[in-house]
Amino acid sequence: MTRVLVAYGSKRGSTAEIAGWIGDTLRGQGLETEVADAGSVRDVTEYDAVVLGGALYEGRWHKEARRFARRHAAALSGRPVWLFSSGPLDRSADEAEIPPVPQAARASAALHAVGHRTFGGRLARDAKGFITARIAERTGGDYRDPERVRAWARQVAEQVATTHGTEA
Repeated sequence: MTRVLVAYGSKRGSTAEIAGWIGDTLRGQGLETEVADAGSVRDVTEYDAVVLGGALYEGRWHKEARRFARRHAAALSGRPVWLFSSGPLDRSADEAEIPPVPQAARASAALHAVGHRTFGGRLARDAKGFITARIAERTGGDYRDPERVRAWARQVAEQVATTHGTEA
């Protein structure tokens, strides 16, 4: 069976939840899928494909996603990899494709990623921290679209199936 890893870098849990939706969708398409915090992954050699996601904070891709890309670039050579970002605190990610931020673009190039997708983010209106609380007052809310995430994950599953000669 084709094995897929969905790894994520998440600070407040929103990106982790998106990774979970992706994992559930891939499993529903018949792929053996593991979802894990990017910082906890030590070995990627047992996976046939990888999806790596990172939350966006102040225009930067989550540090654990960046570290994962650097740490595992050699081992992922020749394996299909997809990237995603989550973070815009508005509906812009639903209205048009948003290019990856510079760190995600560098990871995409280093990993020879098949593709990248940006999804809306979530920030609780009662978020803690001085700067975060100020942002939450203005733009807090949940801007994620679970069906858009799942539709993208189904596309990933189809591409994995094509690459590995299985059905999705």
